[in-house]
Amino acid sequence: MTVLDDTILYEKTAMQDRAAFETLYDRYEKLVYSFAFRLTNDRTIAEEVTQDVFLKLWNGAASYTDEKGKFSSWLLTMTRNKAIDEIRRLKRHDHEEMIEKDSLIEQPGSTEAQVEWNEKRSDVHTAIRELKAEQQEIIELFYFKGLSQQKIADHCKLPLGTVKGRIRLALKHLKGLIGQEGGVSND
Repeated sequence: MTVLDDTILYEKTAMQDRAAFETLYDRYEKLVYSFAFRLTNDRTIAEEVTQDVFLKLWNGAASYTDEKGKFSSWLLTMTRNKAIDEIRRLKRHDHEEMIEKDSLIEQPGSTEAQVEWNEKRSDVHTAIRELKAEQQEIIELFYFKGLSQQKIADHCKLPLGTVKGRIRLALKHLKGLIGQEGGVSND
């Protein structure tokens, strides 16, 4: 029995050859899963990542050529990217849940402390609305959606340096808008 090259198996998989796909799956499933698990430290997420990577292969959503290097390296890069996306998605979900809980659960301390906490949070959101539209968008993508500066640059079709500058300016403006007492300045 001859061992088929990964590239040939990939090309056959792209043409919906089930046997070629099964061979690739058998060859790389353990590697993909263990790498995803090492990145996420979570069996469920590692299983989801593995499933998604192989679904992309089967559906032709991922394109491989020899110019991209070894097939196994390309597959692990795809695994890494998906694992990072999952981790970010879960962090964003946890962050949103935390914000909801913050508004429902009384914070430690007195009722006065709770009112002060809510006012500070409200001041931050009010200050963000005072920023220029492009700065609001950058802050939203960076702090609330968890995108990296490079992903923001790609998403907004801006140079990376512009994104960094807008984040820096937005933070400077926010610091100025939120007074030392925690309130929004009336300048």
